[in-house]
Amino acid sequence: MTGRAENGSSPVVKGTISIGEVLSLLKREFPDVTISKIRFLEAEGLVSPERTASGYRRFSQQDIDRLRDVLTLQRDQYLPLKVIRESLDEDPDNPSKAATPAGSGMRPEDFRPGAGRVRMTREEISETAGLPAPFVAQLEDIGVIWASAAGHYDEDALAIAQVIARLSAFGIEPRHLRSFRVVTDRETGVIEQMATPFSQPRDRDGRARQQETVRELASLFVQLHAALLRAELIRGGRA
Repeated sequence: MTGRAENGSSPVVKGTISIGEVLSLLKREFPDVTISKIRFLEAEGLVSPERTASGYRRFSQQDIDRLRDVLTLQRDQYLPLKVIRESLDEDPDNPSKAATPAGSGMRPEDFRPGAGRVRMTREEISETAGLPAPFVAQLEDIGVIWASAAGHYDEDALAIAQVIARLSAFGIEPRHLRSFRVVTDRETGVIEQMATPFSQPRDRDGRARQQETVRELASLFVQLHAALLRAELIRGGRA
């Protein structure tokens, strides 16, 4: 059962509520949260709801506050779950003191599939990104961007093309980008291998847990790249 907080900002839980009710509360602040996400956070030790005799989860106000802290730190500070858990365990009343690691950038949520609303031809993506059509064709040849079977480019292809367009102003050419494709293929394989144990065939949440793990790992890989690049440039006196 819930009641309205005095300031009207968010409901206050009296007693305990179900996972579905928790989802309804959190959706207002975190539109991407799902029941599978909440279960995943429980599996990772971020929250420990009570269980009824029948095995159903029951969440208290303290559980909801902790979930809200976890989701906020993920969204605003791009922190990995291990860092969030350690920070909350150390000082549950002051989660915001968790330090953002050097090189943080993309959040796990940034690796969710797009809405699929972007459908561009090569000419359209060329014009939008500001790249010559032959340049775009070369990017497709080396596997940096690709079109669907119907010949359309999506939002990811557009985002990649736009970044490359900015790089091209510094003299970057398609041939310079082959190494990015090679590294991406290798890291994708490592991430998939590491995430496989999190998917259990008989676990109804296995697929969702695996996807959450993939997004978490991908975010950490990006953070590691940024941190290493920053450290190397500073060490060499180039930054």
